[in-house]
Amino acid sequence: MKRNSMFKRILVIFPYSTVLSFDEQKEFQKMAFDFAAHEMSPHMAEWDEKEIFPVETMRKAAQLGFGGIYVQPEVGGSGLSRLDTSVIFEALSTGCVSTTAYISIHNMCNWMIDTFGNTEQREKFCPELCTMDKFASYCLTEPGSGSDAASLLTTAKLEGDHYILNGSKAFISGGGDTDVYIVMCRTGGKGPKGISCVVVEKDTPGLSFGKKEKKVGWNSQPTRAVILEDCHVPVTNRLGQEGQGFNIAMRGLNGGRINIASCSLGAAHACVQLARDHLLVRKQFGETLSNNQFLQFKLAEMATKLVASRLLLREAALALQESRSDAVSLCSMAKLFVTDECFNICNQALQMHGGYGYLKDYAVQQFVRDIRVHQILEGTNEVMRMIIARSLLSESG
Repeated sequence: MKRNSMFKRILVIFPYSTVLSFDEQKEFQKMAFDFAAHEMSPHMAEWDEKEIFPVETMRKAAQLGFGGIYVQPEVGGSGLSRLDTSVIFEALSTGCVSTTAYISIHNMCNWMIDTFGNTEQREKFCPELCTMDKFASYCLTEPGSGSDAASLLTTAKLEGDHYILNGSKAFISGGGDTDVYIVMCRTGGKGPKGISCVVVEKDTPGLSFGKKEKKVGWNSQPTRAVILEDCHVPVTNRLGQEGQGFNIAMRGLNGGRINIASCSLGAAHACVQLARDHLLVRKQFGETLSNNQFLQFKLAEMATKLVASRLLLREAALALQESRSDAVSLCSMAKLFVTDECFNICNQALQMHGGYGYLKDYAVQQFVRDIRVHQILEGTNEVMRMIIARSLLSESG
């Protein structure tokens, strides 16, 4: 009993928030853990196997304030900090990474409208996004522009009071099932300064979708191409000014990197517990695996890397919340380190399960499949290295 309670304390440690008190933050964390345990974890395997987009479960999460965690309260959001958000996404991901990852993308889109939209846009879109009566998707990546996002080709030509959009977006989470699409498109010349951001609503003429992609993981959220063919979007749906779109996209991604790393953290958190529990009951050579010193050391390393990942991630979240000069670098470092290390933790947990870890009856394999993509999206980890190195090399003195 002592060992378990100490283990639990190690798993939940985090720094204090500048917005919530420690006790308030703990309460939100408990709420998220409870929701993950009772509303998500029992259905995680079924959502994965049957590729179910759990709309009603996410709307229950929204009732707890998780549809607009860092959106302002005047438009229905919870108004919490980036640090609070990281704590919540870690806890939710212990119940289902794939579903939590979509909720994190939805929150990012909601925040972008809240932050860069005018009063009319915020009042039109944010309340229904906060309740998850409507869902949002982020549309930046294209078939020919992934890491090189500034080279996107989707065009938006002004005709009267509408933009005419033509192009396609690839790998869009929620595509076809969601209601609001935050689309980065080219209103000007080449490069980042020619990009603008518009909100495209479902059922807009000219908006269509590709086939539902078959994926290794993230199966509780649909992924499709978003296709724009002479798609008429009112100028009033543009966020910010023309040419501001790339900046909006990158600002969104800084937070997205914290969010997705938090989802990796939750998976690793769950897998350390699963590995520990397996070692305590599985017997080989006449004794439980928990008596094997090699596996004891491996478990110790996993828990240490988990806590190190958590502390770096929370520091990055705090830097982003405070708009510190090192925020972009720290967000990139956190995304790189946490998604790599947490994948390794989950993979090691699977190894500790032996052949059982490779069976879909055991949750550990789904955590491995679901977080592998976190090393790719929201900026690949190779791009994170570029951002970090560029920042270091540009420092004077």
